[in-house]
Amino acid sequence: MTFAGIVAFGYLLGSCPWGYWLVRIFRGEDVRSRGSGATGASNVWRTYGPRLGLAVMLLDVLKGFAPALLGVLAVSNLCGILAGAAAMAGHARPVFLRFARGGKMVATAGGVLFAVAPWVAVVVGAVWLATFAISRYPSVASVVSAIALPIAALVLGYDVAVIVFAAIAGASIIVLHRSNLRRLRAGTENRVRLRGTAHQT
Repeated sequence: MTFAGIVAFGYLLGSCPWGYWLVRIFRGEDVRSRGSGATGASNVWRTYGPRLGLAVMLLDVLKGFAPALLGVLAVSNLCGILAGAAAMAGHARPVFLRFARGGKMVATAGGVLFAVAPWVAVVVGAVWLATFAISRYPSVASVVSAIALPIAALVLGYDVAVIVFAAIAGASIIVLHRSNLRRLRAGTENRVRLRGTAHQT
């Protein structure tokens, strides 16, 4: 595949709205009408529980990891970064949902990082888990991890392309969590339960 073809593949794979599709198949509902309205793993987990939430999370990670790794192996590290970025864009605005709002890119960004900057993925993943364990807010964990992204890439000595990608990805994730930050300030953001479901108003 060519450079452009791999990037296009990244966008199409990223556009697969697994949160929307799995909830439709197994619950017969539109996840966009529940919780935060996002199609990503956090909203599925928060609204429908860990079984569906974990399945969506793994699929969302894979759709970032696969095109990024393909780009790295077939062309170059830059191709992997851009293919991963395209997958994240597809996740946020999926063509299969007519470019309507999708997910908030956290899991997909994690998949990309495992392919192009694995040590950054490990460090930031640990930051996410620690923050979530303390707060039980996925949104807080995601925002803190987004801030940590470019810092980790810089400290770990990755090249400029990875640092720029990490900074843009982190900023994008924070922007997509604007509504969560408003709910946190208002005290209406719900914590995730590790068992069962928690419905967000």
